[in-house]
Amino acid sequence: MANVEKVSVALTPEMATMVREVVQTGEYVSASEVMREALREWKLRRAQRAKAIEELGRLWDAGINSGPTIDGEEAFAQIRESLEAKIAERRAPE
Repeated sequence: MANVEKVSVALTPEMATMVREVVQTGEYVSASEVMREALREWKLRRAQRAKAIEELGRLWDAGINSGPTIDGEEAFAQIRESLEAKIAERRAPE
């Protein structure tokens, strides 16, 4: 790696053991590679979280802009009445 910067990182004993174990088993070539992957995953999670927050904001705005709210029980009662009327129409003799 031509363009790298060395950084010192303090880890708990448990984390340091985990890093050593994955290097010893050959899963990673070095502790640096473990840290680089951890940072890539961290960056990805942050991007996904930012995207989720943006989507939540968009959905919130869409909900606010969709019109006035009604009580949930009232909404279900209206849906129930509408469905019962449609069922009654289908059962009525022609």
